[in-house]
Amino acid sequence: MSVESRKKALRFLFGPVVDRLGYKFTPNEEDADFLLEQEALLEEKHGVPYCPCQALSKDRAENMKMVCPCIPFHRAHYDAMRRCWCGLFVHKDVTDPDALKQIPPDRFRD
Repeated sequence: MSVESRKKALRFLFGPVVDRLGYKFTPNEEDADFLLEQEALLEEKHGVPYCPCQALSKDRAENMKMVCPCIPFHRAHYDAMRRCWCGLFVHKDVTDPDALKQIPPDRFRD
């Protein structure tokens, strides 16, 4: 499957999942397209669409927490930021994702 086809497939697959979690794709289409492309490339290399901005480790169990959409594994953190770490998904009511700040995991407290 081409990268373009896989990006469309990932968008189709992820949409309903993140919708039920209270999220949507970022309204910044350029960012969404780039992030989906990176996920498609990671999936091509590793067999799963890992988050493109998280470093993989040698621990498969830890890496599985970064398979997109990884919202359920990091829910409290992402809800506090109103977005996922890479910004592909934002809370449904977000209109300006650029105004959202990231909170590093080591500074986040439940």
